[in-house]
Amino acid sequence: MHETVIVLDFGGQYNQLIARRVRECNVYCEVKSFKTPIDEIKKLAPKGIIFTGGPNSVYLDDSPRIDKEIFDLGIPVLGICYGCQLMAYTLGGEVSAAETREYGKTNTSFDTDCLLFKELPETGITWMSHTDYISKLPAGFRSTAKTEDCPVAAMECAERRLYGIQYHPEVMHTENGIKMLHNFLYEVCGCSGDWSMSNYAKTAINTIREKVGGGKVLLALSGGVDSSVLAALLAKAVGNQLTCIFVDHGLMRKNEGDEVEKAFEKWDINFVRVNAKDRFLSKLAGVSDPETKRKIIGEEFIRVFEAEAKKIGKVDFLAQGTIYPDVIESGAGDAAVIKSHHNVGGLPDYVDFKDIVEPLRLLFKDEVRQLGTELGLASYLVWRQPFPGPGLAIRIIGDITEEKIQILQDADYIFREEIAEAGLDRDIHQYFAVLTSMRSVGVMGDSRTYDYTLALRGVTTTDFMTADFARIPYDVLERVSNRIVNEVQHINRIVYDITTKPPSTIEWE
Repeated sequence: MHETVIVLDFGGQYNQLIARRVRECNVYCEVKSFKTPIDEIKKLAPKGIIFTGGPNSVYLDDSPRIDKEIFDLGIPVLGICYGCQLMAYTLGGEVSAAETREYGKTNTSFDTDCLLFKELPETGITWMSHTDYISKLPAGFRSTAKTEDCPVAAMECAERRLYGIQYHPEVMHTENGIKMLHNFLYEVCGCSGDWSMSNYAKTAINTIREKVGGGKVLLALSGGVDSSVLAALLAKAVGNQLTCIFVDHGLMRKNEGDEVEKAFEKWDINFVRVNAKDRFLSKLAGVSDPETKRKIIGEEFIRVFEAEAKKIGKVDFLAQGTIYPDVIESGAGDAAVIKSHHNVGGLPDYVDFKDIVEPLRLLFKDEVRQLGTELGLASYLVWRQPFPGPGLAIRIIGDITEEKIQILQDADYIFREEIAEAGLDRDIHQYFAVLTSMRSVGVMGDSRTYDYTLALRGVTTTDFMTADFARIPYDVLERVSNRIVNEVQHINRIVYDITTKPPSTIEWE
């Protein structure tokens, strides 16, 4: 049981980011649909409520609405962007289309008598994204911030602890935005900040022990961050009642299978490594279509896992590494489904078990990493780069061969090694190499070559739903390129991907 703040989602692109920022302030929060019944909100007894932004105009008939009763609960409310306009509109103010739209970085003036701006500068940059504005304040409210074109960049009714801001404090472009959220949580809501990974680890371990008792737990360990942290958490909780099946499909990064096995060799668990490389490669032979590759690998993984699970016999619990973004993105109730996740909403029918264990279900990725560190998991697993389930199969364009896997493993290893050596491994949120199917003419020594083009990809992102390409220094790219063409056979050209997401995706396939 923690102090809780609820983030009500009105379709904004930053709903997860707002929740993450709140948790960074050591306050637990959950994202809920704007259609969540008032009675359910009351039962949660939140210390505060935050309305997200959204793409709609509040005065249109089909725009998301909120029951006016929410403002009479005595619970502090902060409306952000659309949430601010919704608060004003619902409480009798007026919202109109603006003659001048505001997007991006905007000079803003603040009334520092407002608790949101306590001990902050009177001017600063905010990140705006709106076409409407509050043309008339509701009764009892006053404007507490303004821009050249927006007379109500923020508003408050301090007596009722109702606050609204027209910009996005959760994005890094807003100066002191996190401090403004901190002020709302601590100065307005009166939070004490009882959310930390050390507390969560203790609570989760006790909860798992109570649920599992003396039962057996089975986990499909992929070697990724989520499943590795989950394995460590379960090991702390139930020890050798846990069996981890690590299916090595031969499509992992260089040395990765051995690293995963080594990381868990001293833990008191049953660790089963299945070397199934030949089996997977035979199924993938001659297959070029990315979706077909994914389906083959997914199906074969199930078959291998099923065969190993049957050797164990009946288990009581199946553990899954579902994390909070999976839950949010897969939709809950009337929430929009952004994308479906295999861990959410369906249980596998190929293992005989009575219940499921998902102790990471309420954590964001950065919190999962914090938990892994708290549990003493090897840092190279905690800070492992995100890696797709199908592995290098979808980073090799076209058909898969053992030779191509070796080429990509060696090239990708050099890229990652140089990024780490340059001290950029925590600044670039995902970086990897892609072996394209394109071949081109080159010259090495006095000889003509006709070999593969390798693409490098590096992105920065807050939520992996949008991403910008990383500005890797030229000297680092130069070292990477020189090493790869000199140390890895069959590559004679290196290119760097400078597209954002959207329009492209982070992965190539």
